[in-house]
Amino acid sequence: MPRSSLRGAPLPRFSALRSPWAALLVWGLTRLWLVPAALKLPPLDGDGTLDPSVDRVYRGWFEVLSGGAFPAHDVSWQYPPGAALPILAPGVLPSLDYGLAFIVTAAVTDALVMAGLLWLVVRRGRSVAAPWLWAVALAVLSTVPWNRFDLQVTAIAMAALAVAASRRAWADRAFGALVALGALVKVWPVLLLAGTERGRRTRRAWGAAAVAGAVLLAVFALAMPHALSFLTAQKSRGVQIESVGALPFHVARHLGWSGTWKAKDGSHEFVGPGVETVSLVMQGLTVLALGWLVLWRLRSRRSAPWLLPDAALTAVLLFVVTSRVISPQYLIWLVGLGAVCLLCRETSQRPVVALIAVACLFTTLGFPLLYRELRDDADPVAIANLFVRDGLLVAAAGWSAVRLWRAGRVGH
Repeated sequence: MPRSSLRGAPLPRFSALRSPWAALLVWGLTRLWLVPAALKLPPLDGDGTLDPSVDRVYRGWFEVLSGGAFPAHDVSWQYPPGAALPILAPGVLPSLDYGLAFIVTAAVTDALVMAGLLWLVVRRGRSVAAPWLWAVALAVLSTVPWNRFDLQVTAIAMAALAVAASRRAWADRAFGALVALGALVKVWPVLLLAGTERGRRTRRAWGAAAVAGAVLLAVFALAMPHALSFLTAQKSRGVQIESVGALPFHVARHLGWSGTWKAKDGSHEFVGPGVETVSLVMQGLTVLALGWLVLWRLRSRRSAPWLLPDAALTAVLLFVVTSRVISPQYLIWLVGLGAVCLLCRETSQRPVVALIAVACLFTTLGFPLLYRELRDDADPVAIANLFVRDGLLVAAAGWSAVRLWRAGRVGH
């Protein structure tokens, strides 16, 4: 072929990446390894002893909850009453040991989310990038998603956003009810309300969320003692060693700082000079993030369908990076919301989602691979990895906010 003809020829494209079935294949292959790894089945991982979060913490909660009360005197229980649902769900598989049943229910949730994303791609013509993100980014997080109940609450949040996108008469109320359910499992899904279209749609969605939340909360409060203990459980929270606020203390440990880390409230937190001040600063930044969201909502004039998931991702990102805790499972939330954003080709958050996907890699390097070195030894490599991971999340939050602000302007 003449060279002149080659100049005008289109570059080859990776057609497989455009196929939802290729994404399904990758999802299946990764889960064939990751789910058995979470189960710690030989020869994949030792003698079959499960992750302590499932085998000890969740199992203990299940025993208390099965008795009709909340584990109010357990410092690691800091969740709304709806968290009882994913903890109790393995009970529907009485033939399996609790730990095995929990991982099975998480795997089923993962499969349902993937099936839903593929259905939207194949039947509704949505972007194939969404199932690809779910298949790959969740796999990068290793076995954490199947050893935590964050997968279940993320699925609820994704379902809420998918329902809202239908724009049918009942969609706003269904969206609000699902948001309420998610918020009663873990509080963060309430942030999905930030991007609702002002006017009638907001009134319907927020009203449904308020009614559903109040009804569900009342049912739990009447049925089980200590259902509202979560309201005061977070007051003693400190600065967890993986959070953005912890970064100065990791450096300070090499400069003679007299503080240390301590197992506290179900996590590993710094204690010592300056920690309380940083904790207050982080809480102040959370308040500022909330104020920015209110300002964006007042100034925004756009009502495109993709603006709701975009705003949800921005809101959750802002609250993650200003939180006193950034556990590895928080990335599950961001991956799920990012996948919903990618369903819409018009989304403003595509480069932000790419940053989140990269942050998943450094999250897994930090936990479990370098976690002991970070916590016990203040190892420079582990600290550098944490700086990169938290830096990526801060950059993603800032970039997300800027892009959302621009997307909400009239005539943009």
